[in-house]
Amino acid sequence: MISWLQTAKQWARKIKRDVLALWIAARDPRTPISAKIAAGAIAAYALSPIDLIPDFIPVLGYLDDLLIVPAGILLTVRLIPANLIVEFRAKAEAQSTRPVSRAGLLFVVLVWLAAAALLAWFGWPYVQRTINPAV
Repeated sequence: MISWLQTAKQWARKIKRDVLALWIAARDPRTPISAKIAAGAIAAYALSPIDLIPDFIPVLGYLDDLLIVPAGILLTVRLIPANLIVEFRAKAEAQSTRPVSRAGLLFVVLVWLAAAALLAWFGWPYVQRTINPAV
């Protein structure tokens, strides 16, 4: 009987392999356009050096790693023809280096900047009322 730790390690290896396979699929001309877009988005996010939700935030920090990325992989793999995904997974296993996504990094940074801008925009009146209650 395989322990739960061994099962978790195998699952993590499959996730890493599939992320790399999606990265390969997004660049392959035989991949359908809808699958290319989905594969590119999932791979860019998963290969980004930073997370949308930082891991140090309790519970939510690991939500994207445990739910969002695997769910995205499952949905995207269904968009890619079976013979192609088998080929992409084989290429991913043979590849020794893991790419880093600058597009994913840019996306995450832009989301954080947009969130900060919205917070400043909607929070500024509250700050003004707090500083000067007569206004």
